[in-house]
Amino acid sequence: MRRRVCTALVVTTALTAVTTAGATAATAAPAPPATTAAASTGTVVQQGGPLVVTSGEEGAATARVKVALSHYTGGRMKARLLLPTQPYVPGNELPSYAAVDSTCAVNGGAFQQCSWDSPYNEAALPEVDTEPGYATTLTYDIRVDASSGAVDLGKVTATLEVTDEAGKVTDRGPVTFQFVKGTPEAYLRTTVLARDKAGVLWQYEGSGHPDKPLKARTRIGGGWNAYTAIVPVTTRSAAGEGDLMARDKDGVLWWYQASRNTAAPFKPRQRVGGGWNQYTALTGYGTGLLARDKAGTLWRYSFTGATDPAYALESRRNMGGGWNIYTAIAGEAQGYSPVARDKDGVLWAYSTRIPGFYPRTRVGGGWNAYNSLAWTGRLTGTGANLIARDASGKLWAYDSVYRDSRLVPVSTRKQIGTGWDIYNAIF
Repeated sequence: MRRRVCTALVVTTALTAVTTAGATAATAAPAPPATTAAASTGTVVQQGGPLVVTSGEEGAATARVKVALSHYTGGRMKARLLLPTQPYVPGNELPSYAAVDSTCAVNGGAFQQCSWDSPYNEAALPEVDTEPGYATTLTYDIRVDASSGAVDLGKVTATLEVTDEAGKVTDRGPVTFQFVKGTPEAYLRTTVLARDKAGVLWQYEGSGHPDKPLKARTRIGGGWNAYTAIVPVTTRSAAGEGDLMARDKDGVLWWYQASRNTAAPFKPRQRVGGGWNQYTALTGYGTGLLARDKAGTLWRYSFTGATDPAYALESRRNMGGGWNIYTAIAGEAQGYSPVARDKDGVLWAYSTRIPGFYPRTRVGGGWNAYNSLAWTGRLTGTGANLIARDASGKLWAYDSVYRDSRLVPVSTRKQIGTGWDIYNAIF
């Protein structure tokens, strides 16, 4: 059988050569039968239907595609995945498929990189050698791992195209991927920290899912009752990012730098300096902190960028007086406007200017229902959340909006926990 197939191909080639060289338009022989069938969509079958790819931490999913070759003569078969062009998004300079990591295998072989991150919107699949009369089916496994940004791709229908050694397309057909939202990567998820009455510090990772925004707590360590104030001073994440500063009972300020270790998120403390008992309130604000003195003046300290803790903070800057009217001040680590609650339970929002703040904006009343207020990263909405604990120990989250250069919590709250009265500090 193999000998007859090869002979037929030689004959066909010879006839073609004679026809091309010697036939005239009037006497030309009919064209020989084509040696390749038209590319077929029916021979490409994605098993199990569209592949659901969860965009986030969940890991890779694999699509299996079987190609029943409609024609081949042996030799090296090639394949590629033709991807639809994604629309340009202004301000996004990343390639369309940068959030997708793909590896591919053929006929049970080793997985190889078949990157979707290509300026030509195609991914080359592994090549395979075939012999006439033997395997007539190729099996491709396309393993796709997607980060959170891939969810914006939605449904992607690509075309698997197979070519023979001569470069002719033998088979093509659709392969569909449906990208859905998963658990965001750790660096995209915030954390909530809480100190219990025994001095143990606990961390609650954000889940990335608004319906249940906090994961179970994990223990960071004991001995945190040594401090009269603990404040985040940079943005925190579940990837072990975010610095703390803490004031002890003697008025010494200590710096806990982020370790980027999720199991132990802070490096050993470093001494910043003494004299911090002059302040009656401390809160994080941007890359630094705000401190209110006993006269009601608010001061801002910003990070210098120095690694020496003695020089970590710039000289303080006067942000204005009259802050003794407030029973709680909550700054936000991204550097947006702080909020402050007055003695009547009215919450006010501020917007920064140099020096000081613009006139305050009233958020609303009734905030005396809470005995703890703190800003966190995103838990339930699209931006930062203001979290508040009431007298019964329930923890509530308020989404926020950016309005008139101020970060303002919206009026609708969502309960995100109970039993938080076991803690004497939440941040």
